[in-house]
Parts: sequence; C-alpha cells; structure tokens
Amino acid sequence: MLPSLPYELWIGLRYTRAGKRSAHRNGFISFISLISVAGLALGVAALIVVLSVMNGFQKELRTRILGVASHVQISGVGGELHDWPRVAAMAMRPGVLAAAPYVQAQAMLAQGEAVRGALIRGILPAEEEKVADFARYMKAGTLELLEPGEFGIILGLELAHALGATLGDKVTLIAPQGMVTPAAVLPRLKQFRVVGIFEVGMYEYDSGLALVHLADAQRLYRLGEAVSGVRLKLADLFAAPRIGRELLNVLEVGLQVSDWTRLHANFFRAVQIEKNMMFLILMLIVAVAAFNIVSTLVMAVTDKQADIAILRTLGAAPSSILAIFLVQGMMIGLIGLAVGVAGGVALALNVETVVPAIERLLGIQFLAKDVYYITELPSDLHWRDVFVISGASFLLTLLAAIYPSWRAAKVSPAEALRYE
Repeated sequence: MLPSLPYELWIGLRYTRAGKRSAHRNGFISFISLISVAGLALGVAALIVVLSVMNGFQKELRTRILGVASHVQISGVGGELHDWPRVAAMAMRPGVLAAAPYVQAQAMLAQGEAVRGALIRGILPAEEEKVADFARYMKAGTLELLEPGEFGIILGLELAHALGATLGDKVTLIAPQGMVTPAAVLPRLKQFRVVGIFEVGMYEYDSGLALVHLADAQRLYRLGEAVSGVRLKLADLFAAPRIGRELLNVLEVGLQVSDWTRLHANFFRAVQIEKNMMFLILMLIVAVAAFNIVSTLVMAVTDKQADIAILRTLGAAPSSILAIFLVQGMMIGLIGLAVGVAGGVALALNVETVVPAIERLLGIQFLAKDVYYITELPSDLHWRDVFVISGASFLLTLLAAIYPSWRAAKVSPAEALRYE
C-alpha cells in the first residue's frame, strides 16, 4: 500500500536510496550521493565552527579593549573639564551604569638608562573599578594602592619589562609641560613608586599605559580641580552611539562626546571585514559540495531514463518528472545540511574542550603563550550565523538540482525506450 504522499515526492524519496534489487546498477550513483552528502556536511560544519571561533575572538578582543577603554567618553575643551561631578550627574540616565573622572596626558618614564614614552591616566581607584575591569587584569598589586600624595604608579606588563621595573622600584616621570626659568624651559620630573602591574593582553595598553592617582596627576600637570574628562560604562555597549548622541543634546556646548565604536572603529571594522571574507571563502567549499549534486543527478537521470519514459507513457507531466528529481536533489542536500549543522554546532559549543584534547594528542600547541596573548580558541556561537549558513547552503543545493531535473523533464519516452 502506497503512503499517502504525492507520487512525485514518494518516487523522489525512493530514488534517493538504492533498492536491494538495483543495488549493483545504482551502487556507484549511491556512492557519489554519499560523497555529496559528506562534502556538504563538512563544508557547513567548517563554516559554522570557523565563524563561531571568529566571533569568539572578536568578543574576547572587545572585552579586553573595553576592560580598559570606556564605552562613552566626555572630554572638555582644550583637554580640561571643570566641575566634573556636575557633568557626571548630567550623564547618568537609563542605560548608564557608572561614571568616573580621569586625567590623561603624555609623559616619559625612565629607570636607569631605560626610557619609554607612556600614556599617563589619572584615576580615582574606587570610581575606576565601576567603569573598567582593571582588577581582573592585575598581575601584582591592586588599584587601592594608589593613594593621593603617595605618588604610586601602576604599569602595564610590557612597559614594566621595558623599564626593568618591578614592585617597589622608583621610576622617574618626565612631564612634557615644562617649568619656565630665567635660564630655560625645564621639564617637570617626579619620582613614582611602582605599586602594581597589569596585563590586559593588548600590546597597545600593556606597553604604553600607566595609572596614577587622579590627585597626583592633577598636581603633576597643574590642572587644579579640573580633569580631562569623564568615562561612562553602559549596560549595553552596543547602545553607545545612541547614548552618545543623546548626551550631545543635554550637555553644555563645547564638551566632546565619543564612544568606543568611533575610538576603535578601524580595528573592529577590520575584524568584521575579515569575518565576512572568511564567510565567502568557506561558502565556496559549500558551493563545490552542493554542485556535486549536479553530477549525482545527471547520472541518476541517465540511469533512470527507462523509468522516466514509463512514467511519461502512464501520463506523468514533465513538471512531475522535474519535481521527482528536485526532491532527490533536495533530500541529498537536506541530509548533508542536517549532518553538517549538527556536527558544526556540537563542535562550536565544545571547541574549548576539543582543541586542548587534540593538542595533548598531537603534542603541539596551536596558540603558543610566548607568541599570542589569547592562548585558547574562544568560541561564540551565533544562531543567526547558523540560520544564514543553512539558508545559503539550501539555496545552493536547490540551484544545483534544477538543471538535472529540467534535463530529466525533457527526456523523450520514445528515445528512452528505443534500446530497452
């Protein structure tokens, strides 16, 4: 008894597998079908895993950068902002979690014969912990060791190595704003004691950023009670452009508002372009696997010409023949797509477990600690990517099945049965 399905669908499903009576004749075609399914599954799985790993890298880098930088930054005219508590209070609105003042200026740091340029950031430790994640990156010491008037300094790890400085050492800070004397303009010098070392994992910060107390920075750069600006932390970092525009409408004229999407635009744009290019390159693998279905169906049409002729003589329309082979092609694609999505999602969710196991098995390390800051492959699976990959792969499969199906619909019954 035939199942209650349209006969085109039933025959198409029947043709997808070789029956026992036709196993010898269709064995090679079934093998090619299996290769097509495996190729499509491998391509889809690779695409899902690679995009998930790239998403993971992007998220990890964004977390590290925004652990030091601010989501939104308000700065004053000429680098000075007066009455910062009032500006911070005006900036607090739905979506803004915290605000903290800062002083930022260039300086030279020296110890012995080693001299390095650095960006000096004056902070209030208690407030800074609300807008940044320095605490999680501290290798030695804490932010609380920065006390006003004590002239303590916290260095990035690479900067400390370059200066040869460790905890308790004295480094000389040379401010570019000089002191005018009758003889000449002399730079201002001040000794600071190293009270902490941090490592963010971004060379830009680890090699060129130093933290001091806000009061010490104000005194060193002769700012009085002024600061350079106010840093904001948001509940949703992707809302930074919108909140930045809102702040421009409520803050006084002359204050500058910038957000992380503008300050680091080139970096994140480059990462996104790289991700898009990887998607296109890996989609070519899926396309090659999908178009293997063309050869599979062409051979199937050649093998089934007698069946096609019999169906036509029994009254089947050309559109029905086309539908039969479309079903066969789509079934091959759907099976490969299902296997690929299942395997890709499973691997993407377990990259942190699978990769270390492979490293232990092979005795190698893919991301060496002495070369890369990120020593583990992060993975961040986006279901939107899975849906896009699935849709694009199915579309390629459908396109690949159209020509062989159209060719089957054009088979002439008389020609097909001439040599039978």
